[in-house]
Amino acid sequence: MDISSLQSLYGGTPVKDTRTPKVDATTGFQSMLDSVMNLLEDTNSLQKQANKAQVAFQLGETDNTHDLMIAEKKANTALQYTVAVRDRILESYQQIMQMQV
Repeated sequence: MDISSLQSLYGGTPVKDTRTPKVDATTGFQSMLDSVMNLLEDTNSLQKQANKAQVAFQLGETDNTHDLMIAEKKANTALQYTVAVRDRILESYQQIMQMQV
């Protein structure tokens, strides 16, 4: 069987290594902590923006209900996501605590 025609299909580029690099426990924890802190900061920022939009609408500074609803929906979605992440973290912690060593 002649496979010389198949050699031209291979461009000679090496295959990427898809294995994840080993990470020690402190680096993994710090990365997770940073992600959670960024999530909390973003959620807090969206909540503050929604509150400012509500106050501006109530004071009559703006009559754009569309922007108000978008700001409220963004804040609500971010809060729901944050609560879901918190629930998963607590669930994982409880599973770890129930492990027998």
